[in-house]
Amino acid sequence: MDTTPSSLALQALIRHTVADPALPCIPTETAVVTLTPLVLALASYLAGSIPFGLMIGRVVKGIDLRDHGSGNIGATNAGRVLGTKWGLICLVLDALKGFLPVALFPGWICGADSALDDLAVLAGVATIVGHMFPCWLGFRGGKGVATSLGVVAVLSPWGLLVGAVAFFSTFAIFRIVSLSSILAAVGFGLFYLTPYSQHSTSLGLFSAAVPLLIVIQHRSNVKRLLRGEEPRLGAKPESAAQPDAAQESSAP
Repeated sequence: MDTTPSSLALQALIRHTVADPALPCIPTETAVVTLTPLVLALASYLAGSIPFGLMIGRVVKGIDLRDHGSGNIGATNAGRVLGTKWGLICLVLDALKGFLPVALFPGWICGADSALDDLAVLAGVATIVGHMFPCWLGFRGGKGVATSLGVVAVLSPWGLLVGAVAFFSTFAIFRIVSLSSILAAVGFGLFYLTPYSQHSTSLGLFSAAVPLLIVIQHRSNVKRLLRGEEPRLGAKPESAAQPDAAQESSAP
């Protein structure tokens, strides 16, 4: 048998071409391990990018929510433009599209033997990014609060509790959704700086990156808060026939 380097290379190529499992040229298991997190991230992003607010606006009133109120597709703007009931429905759907990919996709796509905790964090980040930057809408989506709520419900119930306390305490005092959302996100992040939180490295990174993303998405609200111009919940809702895109409000 010819054992020269060129002959050995030819033999390996032939075996790979006929898919001989005895001497694979490419480590198939390594390729699968590398690809499945990418598939997970893509599937989670696509789930997060479903624009429920936009869909509800078109079904309920035949309008494009981006042309009304703040121009945002999130639950708060949906509530202002379409009414409280539809805003709550949008909130629940946006939260579910955060909850379900994190709870289900890692096991479905990567298998039960995978590092599910880290993969769940990956799915959560991808889902939130999908909501904030949906490819279908020119990468202009919601502000990520409701979807993050669903994600955190899976990743960190205690962190969710801290965020919820911060949100409702702030809202009870000021009745400003954007301020409450920002402080809830910050409270969640600060919780992971305390000795009471035990978490993986990936969840620690999540607790820093996602609150920062949420605050950045609320930058126009922060400017109005500093000017004392941010609207409080309970202001007269906008008629669907009279858009006012200049008055942007928080949109989970």
